[in-house]
Amino acid sequence: MSEELKAGLGAVQDKDADAAARPRKTRKRKISYLTTNKIYVVDYKDTSLLRKFINDRGKMVSSRQSGTTAKQQRQVAKAIKLAREMALLPFVVTEMNTERRERRNVEAPAPAAAAPAAE
Repeated sequence: MSEELKAGLGAVQDKDADAAARPRKTRKRKISYLTTNKIYVVDYKDTSLLRKFINDRGKMVSSRQSGTTAKQQRQVAKAIKLAREMALLPFVVTEMNTERRERRNVEAPAPAAAAPAAE
């Protein structure tokens, strides 16, 4: 009887068992710009360096995208915040390239008609 149960249970496969059998692909860790150029201290006055860690919308780039270590990411974040306070970097980027502007106009709803003024 127990052999029949074992045979019956063997027919039902665990979906996680297949995933465990497959080898996982390990991604190569991204190397930081700071590490490759041997920059040990991030200065808030070096805006050209800080712009490498800001995306086109003015947001800070995550350490996963930039490859910075936790310590470097804290230094970069602190320097960016200080540079924004000193008006060396913008808080928000108002310039938009033409491609983004076109997409924005297509997705924007049509303005509603103005209601007549009550007298």
